[in-house]
Amino acid sequence: MKIKKEVITRRDFLRGTAATALGLTVLPDWLKAGMVKKETKSAADQKSLVLVVRDEHVLDSSGNKVDKKVLGGMISQVMTALTGEKEMKKAWLKFFSPKDVVGLVPTPLMNPTHNELIEFIKESLVAAGLPEANIRSAQGRSVDLNSITALISLPGLKAHWLTGIGTVIKNYILYSGAPRNYHYEHSTKLGEIWHLPQVKGKTRLIIVDALRPVCDRGPQFDPRYRWPYKGLLAGTDPVALDAVGLKIIQTKRDELRGEHWPISPPPICIEAADKIYKLGNSRLENIEIKTIGWTQELLL
Repeated sequence: MKIKKEVITRRDFLRGTAATALGLTVLPDWLKAGMVKKETKSAADQKSLVLVVRDEHVLDSSGNKVDKKVLGGMISQVMTALTGEKEMKKAWLKFFSPKDVVGLVPTPLMNPTHNELIEFIKESLVAAGLPEANIRSAQGRSVDLNSITALISLPGLKAHWLTGIGTVIKNYILYSGAPRNYHYEHSTKLGEIWHLPQVKGKTRLIIVDALRPVCDRGPQFDPRYRWPYKGLLAGTDPVALDAVGLKIIQTKRDELRGEHWPISPPPICIEAADKIYKLGNSRLENIEIKTIGWTQELLL
């Protein structure tokens, strides 16, 4: 399909859907046409669950050092809320089998996933009975996904200068082999990466590192726009998680400026991932947000 290139303006963005800071008006014509044809098969038939787990003690007073014990408690709360199991081994085995080869997919750049989060999840899987050799780093172009049976996506929450938001949906961009083909208005196609044969259906769990999100876009990291949210977002719907992450980022941006400060380029990949690629729910009214723990400056 030949894609007609269009410019997406700030005015376009402001006309977008208020509930998710997105809208059909900001999408290219070829994408809007596809959405009309496929609307009846939307993922909005049922609500998606997004957990927001926070603890004010997970970072030290400087806001830089992670308390791994506190973080472990937050992950335990995630797993209990998702599975209903209080025993962590049983909770992890609701998602994974000892026969699985599990790939961990963290964010490598700009706002990298905290090593403490990656390490704790690996340790938890081993404690649940998965062989350590079967738990692999799975971020990057050179990863052999064919040998991996399950993925845990572990992105950092951040705005992005090429796609608006650079969290869950974008986390698999290197699997495409051509990341440059998914920037600006073409970020609407990010959802197709989740349908690649070596990727499709393998993502069992998503835990977003929102300990210290970044609310402005880069490309160079600017510490002025990182703040201690001290949270994790978790669930199984990649679109819903990005929609909730976007709400947090957009609210923080507006708070910093004292007025609406829209993300540029608009994060149109979220609604496209719902309406075109059927990966989940993009509208907040179709998402159940369950908060656990610290509620100060929740931004939701």
